[in-house]
Amino acid sequence: MIPYTWILEAQERLAEHIRCTPLTYDAELDLYIKWENQQVTGSFKARGALNKVLALQDWERQRGLVAASAGNHGQGLALAGQLCEAPVIIFASEHASPTKIAAMQAMGAEVRLVPGGYGEAEAAGLAYASQHQATWVSPYNDGQVIAGQGSLGLETLKQLPDLPQAAWVVPVGGGGLISGIGAAIRSGAQTDHRLIGVQSEASPFMHALFHLGSQAEVVELTSLADGLSGPVEHGSLTIPMTRQMADDVRLVSESEIAQAMHYSWQRYQERIEGSAATALAAVLTGKVPERPAVVIISGGNIQTRSDGAPWIDLTE
Repeated sequence: MIPYTWILEAQERLAEHIRCTPLTYDAELDLYIKWENQQVTGSFKARGALNKVLALQDWERQRGLVAASAGNHGQGLALAGQLCEAPVIIFASEHASPTKIAAMQAMGAEVRLVPGGYGEAEAAGLAYASQHQATWVSPYNDGQVIAGQGSLGLETLKQLPDLPQAAWVVPVGGGGLISGIGAAIRSGAQTDHRLIGVQSEASPFMHALFHLGSQAEVVELTSLADGLSGPVEHGSLTIPMTRQMADDVRLVSESEIAQAMHYSWQRYQERIEGSAATALAAVLTGKVPERPAVVIISGGNIQTRSDGAPWIDLTE
């Protein structure tokens, strides 16, 4: 666990830099939907990256900020670098979304592409930070990053002061978001909510860690949920936190993710990326049947068509 006070401090630290994102209710499905795709940079990741960097000493920032990212954490760190006038280098997979790479570069980050997937990019970033004595900002394995993500939980509880016991459905990659939300809802006044993480079947690393205690046998495939891809750093804080606070981690297929992305656009006129769609997919397919449910839509950074719809192929 991280101290609950860290999350309260993060909420205060972030107040002038992030948006209080909308929360809507779908009465037909009994869903509360938190639209973090409308956050600055288009993703919840801005919360953790900003909180971490704003909590650093100035000399730590000026050493340079380094991270690995599929795109969203990198954009959050680039924003933090702009605010603090600190240089930012992001290591990303050569297969990362061109849209997200361009967004990181447009915000002033230097992006270095690495052969392989997210795991290789993370290893390269960690090695560079160590060799150059730069400040490493993990997307998830850091108490202040987790506290920043936890501010999303506090904000949602404030928007739903009379919420009965509910199932919170949260996309899971490295576990920073579910750990932060878990710390917020388990440590606050309301502790009886269920907390359910969702991953793609194509990249089920935290699912394996939660259920089997090891990710060694996971074989990763290409996923629409690129922001959730890659192994979890060995010894990450998020592994025991997720296992302690989550009630379950469940899986959805790539076709279910694509259908949820399409559903969000058709029903709510909201563009969501594959990572965010995992949570909605779990609810729509009945893999999370509990109601009411609070669905965290974690981001919306996705290539769009000329009509504004998300670019997805429903034929696969």
